[in-house]
Amino acid sequence: MNAAAEPVDTPVPSRTFAATHPTSRFRLLLRREYWEHRGGIFWAPMIAGGVSLLLSIGLLIAGIAFAHKAVAEGNLVQHNGVTINGLDLGTLAQQLSSDDLQQLSEGMTYTLAMSASWPFLVMIFVAFFYCLGALYDDRRDRSVLFWKSLPISDASTVLSKVVTATLVIPLVATLFAVLIMFAFLIALSIAAAAHGANPVPLLWGNGAVFLLAGQFLAAIPVYAAWMMPTVGWLLLCSAWAKSKPFLWALLIPLALGVATSMTGLLQVIGLERHWLWGNVISRMLLGTVPFTHRDLAYLQSDAIEAKELFSIPGVYSNFLEPSMWIGIIAGAVMIAIAIRLRRWREEG
Repeated sequence: MNAAAEPVDTPVPSRTFAATHPTSRFRLLLRREYWEHRGGIFWAPMIAGGVSLLLSIGLLIAGIAFAHKAVAEGNLVQHNGVTINGLDLGTLAQQLSSDDLQQLSEGMTYTLAMSASWPFLVMIFVAFFYCLGALYDDRRDRSVLFWKSLPISDASTVLSKVVTATLVIPLVATLFAVLIMFAFLIALSIAAAAHGANPVPLLWGNGAVFLLAGQFLAAIPVYAAWMMPTVGWLLLCSAWAKSKPFLWALLIPLALGVATSMTGLLQVIGLERHWLWGNVISRMLLGTVPFTHRDLAYLQSDAIEAKELFSIPGVYSNFLEPSMWIGIIAGAVMIAIAIRLRRWREEG
């Protein structure tokens, strides 16, 4: 009898996996930051924008109700010598002069900007506290040991948090702000059409909503650069503090400011007593507020037009200020120090 042939195990060729491209790794790090902080990055501005929209629509309905009540009591609308019965906005719109239309466009721009402000207000606090916990939370729950075991550099990890704070969080807040503006303008259009007016030339023809949307999106890189000193300082505190990074981030600049103001040390070198507060401490703690010193000076000027309030040339002129570049350099230095600290500081 022929012996049964024993099966011979053929060797399985080993699989080779292509190395992950650094760009793909960095994109995964950004995705990790989004999923771990989705509540602050996505849900917080969405909820704030929804509440703002509901309040705006509520005020619109209340205004219409009061107008109907006034008409029912016999009050009439007069414009350019023409008496208009009821709430016939179509007849009223026909009586508007070019100056009236210009004022309407100005008021519409301000109204839309105010309706979109809530997501930006939430963004200020989300970005601030995100940076404070970005490196501290990993040490506190010891997950930093897991992340250090992966082939991911400390520089990539910290830079992903910088990009999240300076670009991702503002971008998401801006998108929600734009959606709120369009939704509120649609509500205004429905109300105008219900009272006899054509909303297309009256509300949409000036293009205010499209102009503001483009300006908000174009301003993101400017305010990302403006945030650099604050982001760098908060990440540095987050990487260095053994506990309570919030207190350290506040107490050190505030103590420094109080000491220089009380002693007058800055006057010895020819600076004002309170120079440190406006030029250093505010940049360390208030950079997440989307208004630069140049913007605030422009808002306080006597003549200001709504269409120029967020103009792209005006916003990008911030790069002409030396303080902007000094802040960028200072923020980059503090971020580099935070990267170095993360390499060896692992205790909770």
